[in-house]
Amino acid sequence: MSTLIMRELDSEPRDSPLARLRASVRNRLTVLDGVRIGLLVLGLLCVATGLLPRAEAADNMARIAPLLLFLVSVIVLASLARRAKVFDVIAHRLAIIAGGNYAALFLLCVLFASTTTAVLNLDTTAVLLTPVMLALAIPARIAPVPLAMTTLWLANTASLLLPVSNLTNLLAADRVALHALDFGARMWLPQLLSVGVTMVCLWLWYWRRPHRGADRYVVPEPVTPADARERVLLYATGGACLLFVLAIPFAGERIEYAAAGAALIAVAAFGFLDRSALRWSLFPWQLLVFVTGLFLVVPTLGRYGLSTVMSTLIGDDSGAAGAFRAASAGAGLSNLVNNLPAYTAGEAVIPVGERDQLLALLIGTNVGPLVTPWASLATLLCLEFCRTHEVRIPMRRFVLTGLALAVLATGAAVTGLLLTA
Repeated sequence: MSTLIMRELDSEPRDSPLARLRASVRNRLTVLDGVRIGLLVLGLLCVATGLLPRAEAADNMARIAPLLLFLVSVIVLASLARRAKVFDVIAHRLAIIAGGNYAALFLLCVLFASTTTAVLNLDTTAVLLTPVMLALAIPARIAPVPLAMTTLWLANTASLLLPVSNLTNLLAADRVALHALDFGARMWLPQLLSVGVTMVCLWLWYWRRPHRGADRYVVPEPVTPADARERVLLYATGGACLLFVLAIPFAGERIEYAAAGAALIAVAAFGFLDRSALRWSLFPWQLLVFVTGLFLVVPTLGRYGLSTVMSTLIGDDSGAAGAFRAASAGAGLSNLVNNLPAYTAGEAVIPVGERDQLLALLIGTNVGPLVTPWASLATLLCLEFCRTHEVRIPMRRFVLTGLALAVLATGAAVTGLLLTA
């Protein structure tokens, strides 16, 4: 009897509208979402309690407002491009061009992932290119782990070239007062060396015959629009992406407006032809919550000891030794916490005018976050997609190969930075 009563009491809340709403929220929110929300709440508490002065918090929010507009615009643009099968068309076309040859496919995948990271943003590679590459593995009968590690590693190591390539780059470009072309002139050699080292490590540890498991892969059929509506959406969103890329050298410090304009073109195309795609889920609230929380919590930690630690690690040497120390500190802290707070903590203690040391810190926080799963948001997103696609990446192998690549690529990129100076 008591058991029946308890069942009735339990069933009532589950059937109520409030209980259904709670269940819906629980089903939609992941553990990572909970961490992001908790970080934002912690940041707001820092401001409310006075641990972080409101004036400093307001300055931080004003600084990142253009970055958030850029981030939202790029994610919306890339999401609609994926909906229009822009990335699927490119990925399948690359596999067809390679003609079953793994070496050729490897080079084309590296070029695709590096270009996407450099000109659109590393989060685009993580969020959109990773599932496309994993989906390509099925019809082509390719082992998914090499494809997954290609996007995961290059989302980080190929994010040095332009201010738009990484959120940390936008922060650094503002600090060192470099426009897109000037930024690229300093970072092209570090980017080239970083990607080159990544290619060697990818081939040795993931793409060789013993790891991929076959001599050749099955050439997939091309992805083509099913009708005129899909064809228009493909060309419209693909054209919007191309316009954004072409605008990068001319947009300067207003790159967020170029991204927003390109996103509006894609939104307008879907508004006319496929309104069902325009959902609230396109809005990347998780990234906004995460970034906002970081820019409240990290400055607070800086006021209570983190700046002292980073100052000790980085030192005040403005020469080559100081550059390598800054990169090592950025890479180390990135793998302990996350690359975005690592960069902001390091930036706070590097004197204004020390351009090489700041760019070396940037290299460490971009190229170095490869050892732990939480070291960068791109790494977290790539691993989450691997989990949802039931692709298992052995964690011991992930950590050891990531550590080797982080050391080698960071060292090579810093050397390139000093040469371009």
